[in-house]
Amino acid sequence: MSAVAEPLVTATVTRGISPPWRQWLIGKILYGNAVDRRVKARARIGLAIVAFAAVYTIIAARLVMFALASNSHSAHRVVSSDAIATARPDILDRNGIILATDVRVPSLYAEPRRLIDVDEAVELLTADLPDLDAAELRERLSSKRGFAWLRRDITLEQQREIYRQGLPGIGFLNENKRDYPDGAEISHLIGHVNIDNQGIAGIEKWLDGQGLAALHMAGLATDRLQNPIALAVDLRVQHVLRDELAAARAKFGAVAAAGLVLNVRTGEVLAMVSEPDYDPNNPREALDPSRINRLTTGVFEMGSTFKAFTVAMALDSGKATLKSAFDARMPLHMGRFDIHDFEAQHRVLTVPEIFTYSSNIGAARMALAVGIDGHKAFLKKMGQLDRLRTELPESAEPIVPKRWVNLNTATIAFGHGLSVAPLQAAMGIAALMNGGVLIPPTFLKRSEADAQALGKRVIKPETSAIMRYLMRLNVEKGTAAKADVPGYYIGGKTGTADKVVNGRYSKAKVLTDFMAVLPADQPRYLLLIMLDEPHATPETHGFTTSGWNAVPTGGAVVARIAPLLGIAPRSGLPSADQLILASLKESR
Repeated sequence: MSAVAEPLVTATVTRGISPPWRQWLIGKILYGNAVDRRVKARARIGLAIVAFAAVYTIIAARLVMFALASNSHSAHRVVSSDAIATARPDILDRNGIILATDVRVPSLYAEPRRLIDVDEAVELLTADLPDLDAAELRERLSSKRGFAWLRRDITLEQQREIYRQGLPGIGFLNENKRDYPDGAEISHLIGHVNIDNQGIAGIEKWLDGQGLAALHMAGLATDRLQNPIALAVDLRVQHVLRDELAAARAKFGAVAAAGLVLNVRTGEVLAMVSEPDYDPNNPREALDPSRINRLTTGVFEMGSTFKAFTVAMALDSGKATLKSAFDARMPLHMGRFDIHDFEAQHRVLTVPEIFTYSSNIGAARMALAVGIDGHKAFLKKMGQLDRLRTELPESAEPIVPKRWVNLNTATIAFGHGLSVAPLQAAMGIAALMNGGVLIPPTFLKRSEADAQALGKRVIKPETSAIMRYLMRLNVEKGTAAKADVPGYYIGGKTGTADKVVNGRYSKAKVLTDFMAVLPADQPRYLLLIMLDEPHATPETHGFTTSGWNAVPTGGAVVARIAPLLGIAPRSGLPSADQLILASLKESR
């Protein structure tokens, strides 16, 4: 035995060279000190199995990720100049109700280079989407582009049907689509977006101008990065105003109706309606020229509501007091024109009578007493001669006389010859009511402190108190009597302007409006009602003036919105002479 074993040992020693340290270490870990060939073989097989299992596990995991992941990543890689609808922040009313939000919807795209059979793809896709234009679809699919939109915003059912076709080169991309839960309720204020979720009107367009468009371009407009936008609008008040305006438009056969509610202390617009409106979920409706926002985009001669500016100007300049009187016995001759009163009194009228009878002659004489320069300066100070800038991009330039002479001052004094945006006029009247501070209107929430910091004094507080008295007096015994809602102490001024048709004033078409303050002794809100071309009804006894249509509409609105705005009805309120005028005398 020893003779046989010895040569083996000798051979091992002769051939044996110490293994490298790495092999020695692996062997030590795998086999320990005692080396067994069967154990060694099993270890190698186990190691190979582990390695293969790891590789296939990684491959399987990647396949699962690709299967579960949205097509958006691959689509983003191939999209070049094609816009993708990215996220926008929610828009809320002042009470937190959602007015606009994003929803995820699938859109259909193609990668033409990957298509196998264009004819088959056209046949199958038009079967699932019958309204697709086959010729246009074929052209898109036959191109050499890496990416082409086929249909934006398809339904989930359509997505499932197309998915079942198993067409290579056809995919889906989940996009953000803007949704407006209240439809047309607030359309002119909120605006709308285009197919790429970019704002093109209203607050939506303003949002893009505030940096949202830049975030989109940088790819940073994600839901997590955007806080909701809180507007000043109160959806409850908006609904009431729209409801009453639609009813008035139908009742009086008007071609359009518009209105707004403005907080005179902050400048916040709590409601804004222009009928006919449109559904922002279907923005094509906005292309109809009859659906413009008449409150900011349109400019109008506001009629006798402008007499509030005229009277305030005369009082604030010292050219008149409440006891002053002006001759209204005969029409006022201005060159080849005569200025008449609608309800002529044919006598000398005091300032309160000029306001309550809505005398054109009296207003013209008051403005002429101030003079052209003083008149222009006052209206400019009240923000009536320059374009009004708000968050809404849609705003119109006032139409101001190029050559301003005495005749212009006389006619503008009673609301003819100067066209302004109705929101612009409301801003000025609000300043006459709130103590004399002109506050720029806003569609965003704003505190009274912030408003006062932005505002500028335009008339004396005493003048404002007198104007509140006159507004209430006009409801008690003047042209705005049909707006008197018991318990709410409304003040107001009516306006009826002949419309210009083919360069001449029409005798048959008028624009009526009504400015109401609530409550008149301690103003909080201003209401504007405007009806475009209202018709007479048996109830109005053939009249189309503001007192018969816009004024009762304003009263109906106040009766419904006052409780919503926290204004409780009061009983036993004294007359304007006893409540407002008496307190004014006491303060002096």
